Amino acid sequence: MKRLPVIILTLALLGAAGCAAKQQKAEAPKEPAAEETVVIAKPAKPAPTPLEIYEMNYRQLPTSHTVVKGECLWRISEQAQIYNDPFMWPLIYKANRDKITKSPDLIYPGQVFSIPRSGFTLADIKEARVKAGSSKKKSDPAPTSNLPAAIRQELGYGF
Repeated sequence: MKRLPVIILTLALLGAAGCAAKQQKAEAPKEPAAEETVVIAKPAKPAPTPLEIYEMNYRQLPTSHTVVKGECLWRISEQAQIYNDPFMWPLIYKANRDKITKSPDLIYPGQVFSIPRSGFTLADIKEARVKAGSSKKKSDPAPTSNLPAAIRQELGYGF
């Protein structure tokens, strides 16, 4: 039993002495051969700006909606992925007049409406909001509304 620690200590010293005795030769720096190509790293792509991120997310929003039972244009336009603003339903109505024959109140399950994402101005939005029942004083859409980036900038909303 007393020999076991002595044997372990002896082996540890021999192992350490053997490792210390090995010395590595320092190699001279190798020059690239004629056939080797040197690769130069490309500069990192700059991070996207908040405006670019907003535009990417805006482009991913749906451009059509299939009506389900119980929906009306008001409910469709207030959905977060549509406009996130119920007062913007007249924009959907204008874009789908050929599918809504009699009244904006008469839409049916299964109808597929296009959701305009461009081609309208801030004045069009304000007009639609007033037509939908918003007061003229509050005709500006909320900062949480899904709007084209140019209109958000025009309103002074951040990204």
